[in-house]
Amino acid sequence: MDWSPFNLFIRAFLLFVTGCFFAVVLNLLQVQNNITLFPEDETSWTYKLLYSAWWVPPSVGTGAVIIGIAYPCFDCVRLFDRTTREPIGWSSVIRCVALFVGINHASAKIVFTNNVQLSMSLAAMSFGLWWLFDRSRTGLFLGFTVAILATTVAMILVYNGVYQYKDPDFFYIRSWLPCIFFSGGVTFGSIGRQLAKENFKKLFQRSTAAAAVHEHQD
Repeated sequence: MDWSPFNLFIRAFLLFVTGCFFAVVLNLLQVQNNITLFPEDETSWTYKLLYSAWWVPPSVGTGAVIIGIAYPCFDCVRLFDRTTREPIGWSSVIRCVALFVGINHASAKIVFTNNVQLSMSLAAMSFGLWWLFDRSRTGLFLGFTVAILATTVAMILVYNGVYQYKDPDFFYIRSWLPCIFFSGGVTFGSIGRQLAKENFKKLFQRSTAAAAVHEHQD
């Protein structure tokens, strides 16, 4: 893994942009289904355009950077796993992202007789995501850490009236929310691991050299 400042900056930038994108898309899904409710006096341009408060995308983007950088760091120090976890490849990362989006879609669309059944189903799906695309103790630990910290932050924000959930059933929030955060942590961790494998400096140099050769030929 290349830990040069250039590579670290590119990885952080890509993780931030990816986090912002998913924040907008998944938050839109929740808002359109009246699950996440923002104050009626919300007038920011982001809310009018994307149905999301201005602070949501950069907050999720920052979290994606932290998670995506932390996963390969923990892999290197081998704090929980004796063997280094190899990146799963971009095809598997894409499937992991698709399952993560599917879990979010299920939380908004699937109707159960009670929230306990929905929460248990999403918990099983989230654990299945970890089992299929991670299976490391590092990923399990960081996934639970992300779920606990993010859920705590969500409770504080809801308690202070920043936003709210429809039909809350677990300390002002929905009981399935930790499952979403857990699967999100594993997903961005997988993206971070794969990005850490890439050498963006060499890729940039090769593309620049190829462009120079092409220009010289013309």
